[in-house]
Amino acid sequence: MERKTVEDVLQQGIYGPLETKPEERRKYLGTLRERIIVALTKNQVAETNIYPQIEQSMKEYPQAQLLLNGNMVYEELSKYVKLAAKNKLEHKIVTNKEHDTDIGLVLAMNTAIDKKEIFVSTKVQIPEQLPQKKGLFAKLFKR
Repeated sequence: MERKTVEDVLQQGIYGPLETKPEERRKYLGTLRERIIVALTKNQVAETNIYPQIEQSMKEYPQAQLLLNGNMVYEELSKYVKLAAKNKLEHKIVTNKEHDTDIGLVLAMNTAIDKKEIFVSTKVQIPEQLPQKKGLFAKLFKR
């Protein structure tokens, strides 16, 4: 067991407990990169429509937690708050007045999962949303 010196106890009393990778935690809304399932930038969160990848990830990881950037307008976040409630996921709005990040939303686990790619580059259309083509060519060239 590690013994704390008087200096360690005083420093912790003044500045709070030591935190691993504080810069990374500030960027990713209080969590670590290794725990993230998927993330969106503020601009992506501000878009009118929900990214289907977020809802899909919520269904795949029902024990995940949704972290939202509290420096954004609530109207931009509310659709994801509702989505989290619909999928019975815990959510937290994280506000850091000292540090502003370009991350708007993070879906994360409590343990490391180390996904290679966490950012969503484009919206993927879910097959049910594709328009159904009707006509001669559609009949000849069925998918």
